[in-house]
Amino acid sequence: MNQLGNEGIKEWKNLGARLKTHETSNEHIVNMNAWIDLELRLANNKTIDKSVQERIDKEKEHWRNVLVRIIAIVKSLAKNNLAFCGNNEKIYQENNGNFLSLIEMITKFDPIMLEHVRRIQNSDIHNHYLGHRIQNELIQLLASEVKNTILKKIKEVKYFSVILDCTPDLSHQEQMSLILRCVDISTSPIRVEEYFLGFLKVDDTSGKRFFSELAKEIENLKLDINDIRGQGYDNGSNMKGKHQGVQKRLLELNPRALYTPCDCHNLTLVLFDVANSCVKGVSFFGVLQLKSTEESFRMERFLKEKLAKFDVKSETVFLRYPTNSKACRVYNMRTTKSGLDETINVVFNVLEDLPSYYEGEM
Repeated sequence: MNQLGNEGIKEWKNLGARLKTHETSNEHIVNMNAWIDLELRLANNKTIDKSVQERIDKEKEHWRNVLVRIIAIVKSLAKNNLAFCGNNEKIYQENNGNFLSLIEMITKFDPIMLEHVRRIQNSDIHNHYLGHRIQNELIQLLASEVKNTILKKIKEVKYFSVILDCTPDLSHQEQMSLILRCVDISTSPIRVEEYFLGFLKVDDTSGKRFFSELAKEIENLKLDINDIRGQGYDNGSNMKGKHQGVQKRLLELNPRALYTPCDCHNLTLVLFDVANSCVKGVSFFGVLQLKSTEESFRMERFLKEKLAKFDVKSETVFLRYPTNSKACRVYNMRTTKSGLDETINVVFNVLEDLPSYYEGEM
């Protein structure tokens, strides 16, 4: 048999007899018994490295439980739109962020995380999965899973609508938000849902560029642009334009993509016209505008002189901030609301004296 296993055999007519001789040999019987014995030991977990294997399995279970808890924390923070990191990434230190603070809290009740933190503090492990990189990676994995689930729902119903809107970020980079609207047949009763799929960076705000980014993203999502049955944008000419807008370019490819103007933007325009038609409303918000401009120190001195006649806190009447500051407008509205009656009294008295103020400036 050694010749058969190592060198081969040329006498094929005698191969059967050689195999029968090998099966009854002492060498074959001993090795066969050893193989059967090992198979039984592996099935019953009674091998010579049983204790080592048990430690490996225990360590695998420990890390699995640690990851389950870390993922649960990541999901909770992401769901509530809370920041993860603080000023440092060290456990049991001040200002180390919401993520590590929750880890510290869980260790008070959970022995698994307590053991994990003990290993970190004693430098028994170096890969602890609590740093910002693993946090970002888990966020990306969860986001990818959510996105795949959304796309699966959309592909099941086939047809969908697109909603686009653009806004600059803090770095003045234009970002276009992409929302897909479809019928969710996985719920009972069936509902129409809107799903936010992310921001698309655009270099310019032309209709051609917006449509190009939309078409590219639809292709990346492995959706068919011909399955779009609706499109909704704001009232900008680059979006709703009948000649060069996004809606026109999409209709050229897919005539069934019905365009619907954004109701929220239309409502804003209606409210703007309604407010302009009310003289008192225009006067009221005009004074709020004066509160937040720097027109400035002259107007501020004028208001202070008028304010001295009334028992009203100064911040309820004016506040010096840049004109386009949204925080200023919100603050002005809140402070005005807290002293509405006094503010109305001051506003109308100031309005009576405004002509004399401007005559003095001239």
